[in-house]
Order: sequence, then C-alpha cells, then structure tokens
Amino acid sequence: MRLFVSLLGSLLLIVATAHAQVDEIVANLAGGRVIIQVTRDAIVFAAIDHPLEATSVPPRVAEIDKGHIAVFFGASEWKLPAAPKPIRLDRDIEHIAPAEHRYETPGGPESDLEEIGVVFLEKLRPLVSQLHHKIDLKPDEPLLQLVLIGYAPKNYGPEVWLMEYRVEQQQPGASDEYLQTHVLRPRFTQLYPPEKHQAHTLVEIRFPEDLQATPLLGLIQQNDPRIARLRSSDPRFAKLLQLIERGDAQKSVTQDAADFLRAVVPLIAGDAKFIQATLGEDSGFRWVVPPDEPVSKEQQAEDKNRPPDAPTLRRRPDPNR
Repeated sequence: MRLFVSLLGSLLLIVATAHAQVDEIVANLAGGRVIIQVTRDAIVFAAIDHPLEATSVPPRVAEIDKGHIAVFFGASEWKLPAAPKPIRLDRDIEHIAPAEHRYETPGGPESDLEEIGVVFLEKLRPLVSQLHHKIDLKPDEPLLQLVLIGYAPKNYGPEVWLMEYRVEQQQPGASDEYLQTHVLRPRFTQLYPPEKHQAHTLVEIRFPEDLQATPLLGLIQQNDPRIARLRSSDPRFAKLLQLIERGDAQKSVTQDAADFLRAVVPLIAGDAKFIQATLGEDSGFRWVVPPDEPVSKEQQAEDKNRPPDAPTLRRRPDPNR
C-alpha cells in the first residue's frame, strides 16, 4: 500500500505489507508566524495561527529553561495508533540547567543551546524512525522548527534563535517502498541581536517559509492604512513606530510595545487565532493573550506532581484547594 505524504498536510505514514497489519503514525503540523520585539527590559512577542489543514495544531509555547521559551512550528504533535493521547513535543520537557559558561564552538552554537537542541533531537528520533514511506519535503525544508526566545547567561542579553530539524531518508534494500528515516542534528540560526551597526527592529518568522503575508515591519514602512490609524490614535504608538523605523526598537517602553502589538495583531490576523506574551529577564513570563486551549483534569494533576523547578507556562494550581 502506498501513500503520498506532504508537509502541507499531516505527515501520515502507513507501514504495511500485503499480508501485514496496518499501523499508522501521524504528525500534525503547526503553521503560522511569530512577531518579536525586544524592548528596554523585556521581549514582546505574538504568534498567529495559520492552519495547514483541518487537523493542524496551533503554534504552541513552552518554557525550555529559566531564561528561554520556544514557539513550536512544523511536526510538533504526533499520534501513535496504540496511544490514547498524542505526543506533544511542547510538553514533558526535560529540565535544562543553565550552562555555567557560554562559549562558541567554531561554526556551531553555544554550549547551552546545543544542549537544548539535543533534548528535542532525542524526543524526535523514535518518532521519525517510524516513517518508512517517502516524505515530500522541499529541499532543505525542516520537519520541525523552534523559535527560541530568551536571555543568554552571563549578561549576554536578549536573543532569538531559529532551531531547525531536518530529516534524511535512505533505501536499505531493493524496494523503494520501504525507507529508513533519520532526523539530523538541529541547525541554529541567530536572528537577534543583529550584527554591530545593523538596525534593531522587529523579528518575524513564518512556517512554512513561503507563507503569504506581508511582514508587520513592511506594513509599518509602507504606512499601511491600519498602521496609520493606530499611529494617529495614540502618541505612545507614534513614538514606538518612530523608534522601530529608526532601527532603535530596543529603546522602546515594554508596555507601549505590548499595547501596540495587542492592537495591531487582530488587524493583520483577521479571523485567525493568536497568542501574545512578554518575557522579562527579571520579571519572567507573562501572558497578554493566552491560548484558549483548556487545561484537562489530567494536566492539572500533572501540575500538582510537577517538581518545583520543572518548566511550565501554565498557572500552577493552588495546593490548598
């Protein structure tokens, strides 16, 4: 039995022979865009959902360590036939202690980022290994993409990284209907801070990369009518937009940036769902527009048993209730 697999829908693999039991593994994809602004003392960001098909999942956010959160795109949720619940890569994340020393290896990421990359590599390996039919991916297209937002140790400051996981397939035998699939070590791309003398402005990432939507920075530079109305509606927004256009977005007031993003995202998202939050080096994580995903009784029970230092972006239940 053959099945065409496309990244523009769920990755659905049927592992079967003419006389064997059919088993399926399905990866539901998250598509959309994330807009990020670094301010004086925090990082403000919003993620807009762009479903790739009816069973797509929204971009999800998880705490990775004390100083970083990640927005998940691509194959972030997997369903196994024998498992009652899907496997979500944004949950049950192993606690990652901050590295004592951040150093750069030639041609590679810093040691603490490499450690984060390996955690998700190990989560992906047993899932990807069950893909045995051809996966239709564009050249160099990632299967999973994480936008890592946070603060580096040793007062390095705010940073944004793109972590991309690609796969390769090999034909172990004569039949081209059975392939071995391997996930490769992640590729790291630093998106913030910019190089010296480059503008400090908005960072925007989308998945898939060719998602059709004008970046927010482009709308600001074009003085789009929606932007023009917001600019004239509040002197704080006018000052903020001036800083962004000048390449000094990092000098903006956090509350002004959060309020502007809260006002502009619904205008550019249309009917699409979105989330928004801020992350401060001292103030920590705060939802502005939380996801509307309900917290199940099982998840509440897991929170009660979760170690105090385990990553979570959900409100912890009151132990006295």
